[in-house]
Amino acid sequence: MLAQDFTTGLFVGRVWRRDIDGPALVVLRDGEVVDITGKDAPTMRDLLEKEDPAAYARTAKGEALCSVADLLDAPQGKALTLLAPCDLQAVKACGVTFARSMIERVIEERAAGNAALALKIREKVTAIIGDSLRNLKAGSPDAERVKQALIEEGVWSQYLEVGIGPDAEVFTKAQVMSSVGHGADVGLHPVSKWNNPEPEIVLAVNSRGEVKGATLGNDVNLRDVEGRSALLLGKAKDNNASCSIGPFIRLFDETYAIDDVRQAELDLLIEGTDGYVLHGKSSMKEISRDPLDLVAQTIGRHHQYPDGFMLFLGTLFAPVEDRDNPGQGFTHKGDDVVTISNDRLGALSNRVRLSTECDPWTFGVSALMRNLSKRQLL
Repeated sequence: MLAQDFTTGLFVGRVWRRDIDGPALVVLRDGEVVDITGKDAPTMRDLLEKEDPAAYARTAKGEALCSVADLLDAPQGKALTLLAPCDLQAVKACGVTFARSMIERVIEERAAGNAALALKIREKVTAIIGDSLRNLKAGSPDAERVKQALIEEGVWSQYLEVGIGPDAEVFTKAQVMSSVGHGADVGLHPVSKWNNPEPEIVLAVNSRGEVKGATLGNDVNLRDVEGRSALLLGKAKDNNASCSIGPFIRLFDETYAIDDVRQAELDLLIEGTDGYVLHGKSSMKEISRDPLDLVAQTIGRHHQYPDGFMLFLGTLFAPVEDRDNPGQGFTHKGDDVVTISNDRLGALSNRVRLSTECDPWTFGVSALMRNLSKRQLL
């Protein structure tokens, strides 16, 4: 579950400590998990607000809690539990940032969330579009010409607008403090019958719009709900345990920076209790908008984030393989295990259940403030 070079990279995260009945800010050092929570940085938000978070995390005094291996192997609810590495940050996501996944969003819309219709529509749309969108720069004159051609063919869509038009789709994925971490269950709204994981890189951005690190995320997606209407995006995206982030934030330093994000290759593994196995990939090299452009479209004079934000960058992965019946495509089954991995960021693994079956979210911002105050960290 660790990056190949985790001993040289700088990784920070959050754990739940049962002995203090609250969260702790941790850094990985020499194979150990070290609690560096203090008045200078009681939260991940405070750490990322520092001018050089990596330098602070590298030298901050702390308490060794356990080995990294023991933490990652620990079941949920034990003495130490790995949490999502963010806390007070808003959780934002960019949609339709890759050509292939953009085509799938068009299909979802035209199928109105009906998986049975998707195959025929996919064949028609692909015949018109093909791979011609792959190398288009969003918002460019070439993209505008493609847009006009698609309008004439009668297949224009709001998803193509945000995919190749000048404005990116940026939405709120989850509420502050609601994300789950590695090893936790992720949730599907019970109304959904057609859904999938979305393996993505997630940027950690401070209040000044500076990217300070990166991690992995699963932007759990309900294809049928959003496909019925884009106005159901909130219901499709923001449900109990529907956002997974982790396992750790890799802080930008001399070993890892934004160019490494631009070159990242993500692997996806889905393992079902029925013996089903699906391998998928997402390559950041094929993204149609630069990560820093997506950050700039999220924060600025038009929108401020005093506590920073986590930004999902979108995915190339769109599952079209049939899992059961021909033409039905892929959808999750209960107890699927989803693992998203990258050699520089590690691996994020979660079991899939219904949102109504996952542990309810109860520890919010007010609970965090009371907990930190009780520990005399504020």
